[in-house]
Formats: sequence, structure tokens, C-alpha cells
Amino acid sequence: MTGLRVGTGYDSHRFDASRPLVLGGVVIPDHAGLTGHSDGDAICHAIIDAILGAAAAGNVGSHFPPSDDTWKDADSVRLLERAVEILDGRDYHVVNVDVTVVCETPKIGPHVQAMRERLAGAMRVTVGQVSVKGKTNERMGWIGAGEGLAVHVAALIERNEDAARRGDAAGD
Repeated sequence: MTGLRVGTGYDSHRFDASRPLVLGGVVIPDHAGLTGHSDGDAICHAIIDAILGAAAAGNVGSHFPPSDDTWKDADSVRLLERAVEILDGRDYHVVNVDVTVVCETPKIGPHVQAMRERLAGAMRVTVGQVSVKGKTNERMGWIGAGEGLAVHVAALIERNEDAARRGDAAGD
């Protein structure tokens, strides 16, 4: 039996001109931010869902519910770090994540390297294990109309070697 697991994540938020835009832990200037209970960082939220889903450990809402004021305006990179700690507790670690941001604006390309670095640090992986890319929605639907953005994530996690040797069924 393999110690590899795949998870997918998705998040979407409407734009909110009263907030700063934070994506992948990076503040993007001169653009409306995102709605949300925390800082609205849809990249971090989708990654959290992907890695927790791969470990069968719930989702962002079950660990950081919007009904809990502890997470009000929280830095989502910190939430991602806590999600990685949950993986640790189940004897898993992140192998890689692949992030696709779907929006008409802002342009994601100029911020990709900073996002990859910030996300890699939070997940305790190398920058080479984190992919971030932007795509438009070809002006179709609510994303194409500029009302918000969506993020899709694929993640691969792996059981830690010590747990695999012991034959632990961490979280299974």
C-alpha cells in the first residue's frame, strides 16, 4: 500500500474594495481585496482544503469556522501553517501543490514568485514543490464580469517514512 494521497481544493470569493487583496500570502497593491471572515486569501484556503482532504482530515471550515471570532481577519498563511501541523499529527507531509487562480484581474504572473516563496515556507517545502499560475475566464460568467475570483488546487501528500515503516494507519 502506498503512502501517497491526492487532494483537491477549491475556493472563490467576491471582490471587496474596502479590503486589501491578499493572495498566496502576498499583498497585491491597487486592486480590490476579497470578502471573507479571515483575510480572504483564496489560494491559502484552497490549499488547506486540498491537503486536509488528502489526509481525510476535514476542510478549512471545520478547523477555522467563520462562526469563531478567533479567525476574524486572520492571516491565512498562519491557517495554512496550522493545517500543515494537522498533517504532521497524522504522520503526513506535503509533496507538492499545483495552484490555478482564475480571474480577469489582477494579473497573477508578476506575483507568482513571491507567492511560491511564501507558500513554500508555510508548508515547509521547497519553492520547486509549489506551482502557482493564473488563467482568465475569457470574460465569461461572474469571474469574467470581474465580480471575484476562484482558485483550484491539486495537492499530493505522503506518509512520513517512520510512520510507513511502523505500518501506522495515521488518520485512517
